[in-house]
Amino acid sequence: MRQTETPPLPSPDRTAGDRPRVVIIGCGFGGLEAAQALAAAPVDIVVIDRTNHHLFQPLLYQVATAGLSAPAIAAPIRHVLRKQIAKGQLTVLMAEVTGIDTASSCVQMDGGEHLHYDHLIVAAGATHSYFGRDDWAKYAPGLKTLGDAFTIRRRVLTAFEQAERETDLVKRLPWLTFAVVGAGPTGVEMAGTMAEIAQQTLSAEFCRIDSREARIVLLEGAPRVLGTFTEDLSQRAKEQLEGLGAEVLPGARVTNITAFGIHYDLTERQPDGTTQAVSHFLPTRTVVWAAGVAASPLGKALSKATGCELDRAGRVVVQPDLTIPGHANIYVVGDLANAKSYLDPAKPTPVPGVSPGAKQMGRKAAFNIIRRMKGLEPQAFRYFDYGSLATIGKRAAVAMVELPFTRKQLRFSGFAAWLFWLFVHVYFLIGFRNRLVVMMDWAWAYFTSQRHARVFPDPHALEPNKVLMRVDEVQPASAGTPPKAG
Repeated sequence: MRQTETPPLPSPDRTAGDRPRVVIIGCGFGGLEAAQALAAAPVDIVVIDRTNHHLFQPLLYQVATAGLSAPAIAAPIRHVLRKQIAKGQLTVLMAEVTGIDTASSCVQMDGGEHLHYDHLIVAAGATHSYFGRDDWAKYAPGLKTLGDAFTIRRRVLTAFEQAERETDLVKRLPWLTFAVVGAGPTGVEMAGTMAEIAQQTLSAEFCRIDSREARIVLLEGAPRVLGTFTEDLSQRAKEQLEGLGAEVLPGARVTNITAFGIHYDLTERQPDGTTQAVSHFLPTRTVVWAAGVAASPLGKALSKATGCELDRAGRVVVQPDLTIPGHANIYVVGDLANAKSYLDPAKPTPVPGVSPGAKQMGRKAAFNIIRRMKGLEPQAFRYFDYGSLATIGKRAAVAMVELPFTRKQLRFSGFAAWLFWLFVHVYFLIGFRNRLVVMMDWAWAYFTSQRHARVFPDPHALEPNKVLMRVDEVQPASAGTPPKAG
């Protein structure tokens, strides 16, 4: 049998005859797009990611709510980039980047390795922000990774199981109360889908409880849901959520989260006509966090190494060509970048933290690297906004679509927006198999209201946390919750 020669691992040592090396940190939307855009360039590419898969994050909530299985929205990085790997142009390393040494142009990885770069694209993405209350994380998981989705799915389904076991009606109520904090697209989609699960999917599968009596509460600190949408679509989204059975609390500011529930302040009108912030407590055992986003810790590492400016969310403030000031070979793209669009050079506008923005930044970074190699000046980034979409539930969504070559915007909601949302998300999924599987799963769910991915491992083995179990302990008085909240 003929043996194929195994290409050597990338070495930190460089020789004069080597092709320029482009190191890409992160294989999300921005990193993957950059790698593919460099396929025809005379460069060697190294992609570093903490996981072995590229994740289609807009549909991650579907995994969290048992609508889709993980492989339907994720694909192995090596498989996606296999053609470039086979050409010997690209290497994939599963590792975590711990630092960046700009003096020696090296990336430091968790195993102690140092990897030289000629050009660096940092697309490390974002993580959760609890606004300084990281202690809330164990009670209110966010949704950024497959691990997060599995945790939320397990907690949601386990809550119904615990409610079935609980014979005390008062103690059962917190298990049948679900709270979502943050009413951006992720929060709205989570709340709407959880309402569908309670009202339809599980309605005939329990003996002691009626899942239709479950409360789904969406809390938002701002005056309205979907703040990036127009007021009319925001109001329509609220109405569609309430039509599905969810409760929407705009203006609710969360002050504490414990194993027993959520404390929040809500501005209410008093009998004398004045308004006042009134403190409330919502007993619940299941909380999903969709309120805050913080940049990857690599932003701080870059700031320490280069002196670059960070914004309040920890994002790197980049120049018009997406580089860091004083470092023309370091690009920052995606959620880690505080970037502006120069469609109108006289009036640059902020780029939203959405997947189309990350993709376009990844392509522009690759494009500018090629231009620099040719001795040409890099170009300023220009973001083309195609609109915004958010689904609320089956046959319910809102959409804002920018019409090409015009300055007009098409706004619509309801069933038409839902069909458009389906088409767009299936179209942008990676791989024919994923598109086919998702279409089949959604068709099955549409006609049967069933969710096939309602399987999770033993929660006691995977997450030995009292949040998942029956808690009858006295909570510390400092938390502000009555003893034995159930």
